[in-house]
Amino acid sequence: MSSPLRVPTEGEMRDLGRRLAALLRAGDLVLLSGPLGAGKTTLTQGVGDGLKVRGPITSPTFVIARVHPSLAGGPALVHADAYRLGGLDELDDLDLDLRDAVTVVEWGGGIAEGLSDDRLEIVIERGETDERTVTLTGVGPRWETLDDHAF
Repeated sequence: MSSPLRVPTEGEMRDLGRRLAALLRAGDLVLLSGPLGAGKTTLTQGVGDGLKVRGPITSPTFVIARVHPSLAGGPALVHADAYRLGGLDELDDLDLDLRDAVTVVEWGGGIAEGLSDDRLEIVIERGETDERTVTLTGVGPRWETLDDHAF
């Protein structure tokens, strides 16, 4: 997907996460990038709602990673924050089960790409208002059919 999405409100960022959850399956890796306060955790909250996992979904900055089990028989959500990590080795040391879960990594750019050849990279940019611009880029065969109509 190449055209950026305009997301005017926090509620619509959560809605985007719910729509995204409908496309996700166990083993998927989603990398979120954007400045502080861009909406990475808000988007992940929507993904968690859509996957019907146990919450609440909060920023994992200080705990590095949280696992939210499914309440509906679907995949768990692994929500990680790579901000404090020095590299892929430290992320690997967390020994997270990525095969049976949807994994969302905040601040994952430059660190977490090595976790999977297939991943969805999402960049959230802040404007001068509450509106955000969200760009989704699919990497690998899993995401080659991702297009603007999915959202």
